[in-house]
Amino acid sequence: MYRQAYYNEDFLIDYNTNNDYYLDDVEDDYPDYIKREKLKLPDVRSVDVSRHFTRLSEMNYSVDLGMYPLGSCTMKFNPKYSDYIASIEEFNKHPLEGEENTQGNLEIMYNLQEYLKTISGMAYSSLQPSAGAHGEFTGILIIRKYFEMKNELDRRNEIIIPDSAHGTNPASASMGGFAVIEIPSDESGLVDIDALKAAVSDHTAAFMITNPNTLGIFDDKIKEISEIIHNNGSLLYYDGANLNAVLGITTPGKMGFDIVHFNLHKTFATPHGGGGPGSGPVAVKSFLKEFLPVPIISMENGQYKLDYRLKNTVGKISSYYGSFSVLLRAYSYILKNGNNLKNSTEKAVLNANYMADKLSKYYKIPYKKLKKHEFVLSTENTGKRALDISKFILDYGIHSPTTYFPLIVKEAMMLEPTESVTKKDIDYYISVMVKALSTDSDIIKKSPVNTSVTRIDEIKVARDLILTWNKNEKTLNKI
Repeated sequence: MYRQAYYNEDFLIDYNTNNDYYLDDVEDDYPDYIKREKLKLPDVRSVDVSRHFTRLSEMNYSVDLGMYPLGSCTMKFNPKYSDYIASIEEFNKHPLEGEENTQGNLEIMYNLQEYLKTISGMAYSSLQPSAGAHGEFTGILIIRKYFEMKNELDRRNEIIIPDSAHGTNPASASMGGFAVIEIPSDESGLVDIDALKAAVSDHTAAFMITNPNTLGIFDDKIKEISEIIHNNGSLLYYDGANLNAVLGITTPGKMGFDIVHFNLHKTFATPHGGGGPGSGPVAVKSFLKEFLPVPIISMENGQYKLDYRLKNTVGKISSYYGSFSVLLRAYSYILKNGNNLKNSTEKAVLNANYMADKLSKYYKIPYKKLKKHEFVLSTENTGKRALDISKFILDYGIHSPTTYFPLIVKEAMMLEPTESVTKKDIDYYISVMVKALSTDSDIIKKSPVNTSVTRIDEIKVARDLILTWNKNEKTLNKI
């Protein structure tokens, strides 16, 4: 008998792997890599399994438990009505059932395309991309195809990006085969117009920005930026990561953008992918319609269809038609909120500015005072490291903000409360952030101490990767 115990604090599950389960019935024509051997399956009472995984779930933090102010990531509450709707069995169609049996699903996707067009001020959209970064890369492919069809791709081989950009921007541009030209921010934390003019050339394919930017500041020179880019024959790309800050107030189309990608989890409260299913639709001005990925959803003679007829399409970039359950959640969120989408934006902006104003009495908050949905503070003036404060506040049952991003702010902490938190949530968070400054540095440097996992040596973790369990030696294996 082989017995092995796994501990979760004071809870013990004793796995009895004496039971023999075989793969005797495996067909002879199965591949050789399927092993015919005993499976060491544990013999555990269902109540013990339930208690074990419930305890594990209680060790995790989520948006259902409290405020999750990850600046630039927009971790807002995911409404349960959206989850319920996504679980309705009738929506669970196999993607190969055919158009005649999936008219309801196709109608929802068609309507979502129309809503996203209106929300973004664009002319056409595609739901194909499976994540925000995937949508961004798709936008780069559209830019590439556009200049390829104009016979200018050999010359238009650069994409300009500000130094406050999300890390996916230069990554997507580089993956799309473009050279990345970085320009600095000015003293207000916005695009340096002189630097932009100097960077623009015959080699410029596009300029990628987020507005408001990563500092939470709306660039009021966006019309001038648009004119500079378009006068050069280049395209203007909108990273939709911060669309939650302008929803219902303005649109990327009004600002002069040609291409937009959406992060449905950030703006429309679908679950944050975390490597799993997500969705990052793209929308474009009319002159770029033919370059969209296929299929888009069209309606002809009262029937909804998967339309593959775009002449210069970048092709198919996802299996079937994307992550339908995520699209369904976003669609239900838009239907439920309707004109109140603007109200969500106003609350998000109010919460961020309230929080920034209160914390400005204790921390340095650089650049313009008025923020949109998020803000960046610096701990440089406090004598304490942003990393240590982020660890300290975990002991008080709250999640730390994004730390050390953007890189243009020293000892940066980036906070985005979103519209789904209350003033009580924010006030408590502020009180813990203030308490951190009056706490002895030796205590902070040892934090957290009350969490399921205490202080981790990040340098050792990065340099000494150990990622698998060796059950025989009861040790972790290096990769």
